[in-house]
Amino acid sequence: QGQLVESGGGLVQPGGSLRLSCVVSGNVLRVDTMGWYRQAPGKQRDLVAQITKAGDTTYADSAKGRFTISRDNDKNTVYLQMNNLKPEDTAVYYCNAGVLRVRGFLELTDLWGQGTQVTVAS
Repeated sequence: QGQLVESGGGLVQPGGSLRLSCVVSGNVLRVDTMGWYRQAPGKQRDLVAQITKAGDTTYADSAKGRFTISRDNDKNTVYLQMNNLKPEDTAVYYCNAGVLRVRGFLELTDLWGQGTQVTVAS
C-alpha cells in the first residue's frame, strides 16, 4: 500500500549538520510532491520544505539559507540537508509524499513517515 521510511535524525551540537532521508516503498505507481515537516513539543506540525516532481522547491522562512531539500525520482527518495543547526530546530521531523497507489483501485493520497527525532544541543 506504500509507506515512508525516514532515517538520519540524531543529536547534534549547535552549528552542526544532519542529513535526513526518506524513501517511498510499496505498491506505489507515482510519487508527486514530497516534503519535510517538523513538530516540536507542544507545537503544531509545520512545513519545513517541499519539492515537486519537477524539482521546484519551497522553504519555510526558518529553513531558508540553511536547509536544502532534494530528491532522487529513480529511487523515490527525498533528502533534507540541514546545516548550521540551532537549538530551535529541535523537533520530530516527518516526511510526507503525495502518491498514486493501488489498493484494488487507484488512489491518490498523502503518506506520512513515522518521524525521526532531531535534537540540537551542546
